Amino acid sequence: MGVDLRQVVAGILTLTMFVMLGQMIKRDHFDSAQETFPGDRHVNLENAKIAKQGIVTLPEKSGGPWKGDGEELKACWSKPALDDVEQTNGFVIFSLTNGPEYHVSQISDAVVVARYLGATLVVPDIRGSNPGDQRSFEEIYDVEKFVKSLDGVVRVTKDPPAKLSTKNLAVVKVPNRVTEDYIVEHIEPIYRNKGTIRLATYFPSVNMKKTDKGSSSDSVACLAMFGTLELQPEIQEIVDSMVDRLRTLSRKSDGQFVAVDLRVELLEHKGCRGDGESGTKICYSAEEIASFLKKLGFNKDTTVYLTESKWDSSLDSLKDVFPKTYTKDGIIPADKKTKILDSETSEFEKVVDFYVCSQSDVFVPAISGLFYSNVAGKRIASGKTQILVPAYIPDSSALATDFVTHYVSKKNHLAYSCFC
Repeated sequence: MGVDLRQVVAGILTLTMFVMLGQMIKRDHFDSAQETFPGDRHVNLENAKIAKQGIVTLPEKSGGPWKGDGEELKACWSKPALDDVEQTNGFVIFSLTNGPEYHVSQISDAVVVARYLGATLVVPDIRGSNPGDQRSFEEIYDVEKFVKSLDGVVRVTKDPPAKLSTKNLAVVKVPNRVTEDYIVEHIEPIYRNKGTIRLATYFPSVNMKKTDKGSSSDSVACLAMFGTLELQPEIQEIVDSMVDRLRTLSRKSDGQFVAVDLRVELLEHKGCRGDGESGTKICYSAEEIASFLKKLGFNKDTTVYLTESKWDSSLDSLKDVFPKTYTKDGIIPADKKTKILDSETSEFEKVVDFYVCSQSDVFVPAISGLFYSNVAGKRIASGKTQILVPAYIPDSSALATDFVTHYVSKKNHLAYSCFC
């Protein structure tokens, strides 16, 4: 933003304008900050200031800067035919790991690879971070929906052949958002030689921006990412009851609530340390989120859901400003707490967080990463585009529209390539 110094001398620019300018400069620095969590490299949590003439601002409801949902987008991909690919006799095996934000990407890559190779895709198992931590796909997802959604696109089997030994399979590393060129060069030769392969997806970047370069596999990737995964009925019922509970608690804001991805253990990671005012801040504490929401105009009656599982004293500063702040422990139905919170793994906790954050009226990612990027994609598809990326606000107030994620303001999320 250019500043005319003659106007400053003439006294036309006021002190308020200087403050606003300072805010924009600090935010520009934050846009270039990168996160370095384990497994997540080259992560940008960008803020994009929205051109006000391009935004339809709805009247603010009492108690906060709530914005109505947009129109739910329609899938604009065409379902490719199985006959278009030469079929082979091998299998593609893989596992889902690290939580639902990774699952959607791992599914997409595996389907793209299996279809290109003409192989049969084996329904994956779900593995946690500890050795031996393994679940079946149907414990979390609807396996029948998954198989049916890929009918005519790629062959799918629930179990690998009994004679197939999974211990001696060739393991092939696959970069997230795998390309056909990569498959041809690095995967197909091994598959042709071995007949069956196990994929291991890695994430050189968790940026989910769309690209200008099209591919014949785009429709397959869109279908796999957005059209295959649904929760199995019991888990879906738990998510629905949590959302209903949060809306009941939000009567004074017309049933609307804010979901914040804020996990204490990640905030304590050294990669989160930084100075917000210097532009190096890349994740935000409970106290900073409280200040951010308050300055945007959310009042004390706003209901806030946190992805932290149980209450921690470090969250008190947020509850002091927004008394109706809850973790899963305060929202999950009593008869389901053992299943979700007392499980030996955190897999169920991650799943309910992902889907509650996808359905909230406002989503605030206090931490950058794939959770933020893939929740954003799911929200964009359903028209829930009020995703506010936190930043340091030196003034006493600010417009929420100035903090809408670049994924929405610039329509540069991969989801915009799949929906129209």
